[in-house]
Amino acid sequence: MPRATPPASPFGTRVLRTDPSAYAPSAERPVRVKAQHMRAATRTPAHSHSWAQLAYSSAGVLRVTAGDHTYIVPPSRAVWIPPAVPHQVAVVEDAELRTLYVHQRAPALGPSPLNAAADVPAWDRCRVLEVSALMRELVERLHAEAGAVGGERERCIAALVQDELCRARPVPLGVGLPADKRLRQLCEAVLDDPARHASLEGWAREAGASVRTVARLFRNELGTTFAAWRQQVLLAQALSMAARRRPMSHIAAALGYASASAFTAMVRRAVGMPPSRFFAAAG
Repeated sequence: MPRATPPASPFGTRVLRTDPSAYAPSAERPVRVKAQHMRAATRTPAHSHSWAQLAYSSAGVLRVTAGDHTYIVPPSRAVWIPPAVPHQVAVVEDAELRTLYVHQRAPALGPSPLNAAADVPAWDRCRVLEVSALMRELVERLHAEAGAVGGERERCIAALVQDELCRARPVPLGVGLPADKRLRQLCEAVLDDPARHASLEGWAREAGASVRTVARLFRNELGTTFAAWRQQVLLAQALSMAARRRPMSHIAAALGYASASAFTAMVRRAVGMPPSRFFAAAG
């Protein structure tokens, strides 16, 4: 259970300590749901467990770091985390966190229990999935039925959840994170406030490193340039704000663009379409 007053972390966030084993799934109960309200600037400690997990918020925005990627997660998205993958959840704005714990031998990890022809995602790696309206309703109902341990209704709802998981469309979102500690710290700072510096020079100066050193680390660790990596961060942040129906002018200003037209030009260069189409296609 969460502590009544989580301790402050050195990064200015509150650490919410939970006991995932209290919701451990089993062959008899292959899908368990944990629901909790999490305040902004709260995070869970990095941890892993022997079962798979699907994390999303029914309201609010999360940042989920799992393996070597981090994901900005609005309510229309969820992150699938396979067993034994270290992960951490941070709250961007007040959120209603919904965590599904899925038994590693659950039917959803093979053909769908209700439709053997269903298209099954690659369950052995992290990915972002769409959260359908049906999935949201099923999760809420499964949480409400949790008191009837092993009841027939819970088993039926759990089977529907697994089937809906099989049908969820994967979304190619996620920002790569480096193993190098120096570069990881810089990347975390960009993720926290991508508009604080507009160029690599500003970030390198803040990190106390030369521009050449940081550029080399990006090439060696992530196989990309700083500009290309930061662009993915900005697109992820923009998607999150668009999901909360923020106006284009607000999104552009929050991400450090002088005008909505400058932001639109960046999105066109990055994805080959205007923001309105990109946000609609992604959401």
